[in-house]
Amino acid sequence: MARPQLLVLFGSQTGTAQDAAERLGREARRRGLGCRVQALDAYPVANLIHEPLAIFVCATAGQGDPPDNMKSFWRFIFRKQLPHTSLCQLDFAVLGFGDSSYANLPARFTLQFLQESPSRSPEEPHVAEPRGAPTEARPFLAPVVSNQRVTGPTHFQDVRLIEFDIAGSGISYTAGDVVLIQPANAAQHVQQFCQVLGLDPDRHFLLEPQEPGEPDAPNLVGLPQPCSVRHLVSQYLDIASVPRRSFFELLACLSPHELEREKLMELASGPGQEERHEYCTRPRRTVLEVLCDFPHSAAAVPPDYLLDLIPPIRPRAFSIASSLLVHPSRLQILVAVVQYRTRLKEPRRGLCSSWLASLDPAQGPVQVPLWVRPGGLTFPDTPDTPVIMVGAGTGVAPFRAAVQERVAQGRTGNYLFFGCRRRDQDFYWEAEWQLLEARGCLALVTAFSREQEYKVYVQHRLREHGPLVWELLDRRGACLYLAGNAKHLPAEVSEAVTAILQREGRLSGPEAAAYLARLERTRRFQTETWA
Repeated sequence: MARPQLLVLFGSQTGTAQDAAERLGREARRRGLGCRVQALDAYPVANLIHEPLAIFVCATAGQGDPPDNMKSFWRFIFRKQLPHTSLCQLDFAVLGFGDSSYANLPARFTLQFLQESPSRSPEEPHVAEPRGAPTEARPFLAPVVSNQRVTGPTHFQDVRLIEFDIAGSGISYTAGDVVLIQPANAAQHVQQFCQVLGLDPDRHFLLEPQEPGEPDAPNLVGLPQPCSVRHLVSQYLDIASVPRRSFFELLACLSPHELEREKLMELASGPGQEERHEYCTRPRRTVLEVLCDFPHSAAAVPPDYLLDLIPPIRPRAFSIASSLLVHPSRLQILVAVVQYRTRLKEPRRGLCSSWLASLDPAQGPVQVPLWVRPGGLTFPDTPDTPVIMVGAGTGVAPFRAAVQERVAQGRTGNYLFFGCRRRDQDFYWEAEWQLLEARGCLALVTAFSREQEYKVYVQHRLREHGPLVWELLDRRGACLYLAGNAKHLPAEVSEAVTAILQREGRLSGPEAAAYLARLERTRRFQTETWA
């Protein structure tokens, strides 16, 4: 009899759903099923009519939106012209995420090591013929033009304005769009990882799928053929991420060391959740650091299991901070370098922001893989519609793109409420704003929270300018935008706007709430925040 076939399709933004989907795939193979695991947008959706059995593992992104790697599938499956009986033969299940255990896990891929290194590695950048706009599967290697610190020398945070050359890339963008950047691991971490696992970073391999029905393996995971161990670890394996429970489960299965295996099984168990949180999640201990803590287990990991054990590096999204109308063939971003301390000796560092900050074009050519997609903010097409932009810290980045674009188009009615700590430390683009203000192209209201005994934030400035805000919203049909940290800002700005609606518009509490909800529903109030 033919072996039963199962298809597992995932939609994942941060990797949680993908992790669960791959665990389902391993469990299915252990039980004797033929199983393929793919991202929803990587699967030819028209083939669903031939599938007998499928599991959809999905997560949500943003405010209940589908993840990026299932948006095309989502649009296709809701096409009105699809016959109602299209999938009548398909038995399926839908999961948010799963938590099954397993004892024996066949690896998804085999690394076929070569005896000799290729004369020219396919990892080397090369000039390709233009084939449309860059994508995640085919990013553009953008040269770094400049990498400038824009915070004062005594400021607690290193914030960079980084400019890329996108000439000839096919990239086009408008205000509100975001750029996706694929970061790489630090060279010293790559070397340390190879040492603890006993890997030769210069050896090359061919990647082969274990399951005959799997799609082409290199295309599936985005690796060149052949590939070096150094490239795999540097560009693909997220060794700087905090490991999930499945990491401890699989490492325990692979461990030959009794004491380490018992500890790993304890950390992977349900009752060990609190201990795992204290050991790993709370101090933000990385995959690499855990492997160093369990050296006998790490040294015994077969290379075939690397892609099962360690998740891939995820691209990071940044608001584009420039306009093509002002900076042709250029793309700029504002990057806050993430660094903080936990109880661990070494400070925690953001993978992408630290990597970007380390790139110095003055030392030689530097290229960054990137592509562009629409963001969460869309600005009005009508030239007479005012915009009220509320930006805190690096949240002002998309508003700089919007102001540049609108001024270049001759549009007035640009109102920016900007908040930071100190005028002389983190007032991004101060001279540029002041020049536009002097030309009558921009109305700027600032809040410097640390320059007086009491703290002043953008929500306070909004309340102070309540009559103007009400006039713009109710009389002139303005659109309101908010960008910044998601911790307190969205709630406090919403409270300030609600208070303005009540005070200036003479609305009751329920009426003000309904008014604000209507602004959100009609996209006249849009937010872009992050944790």
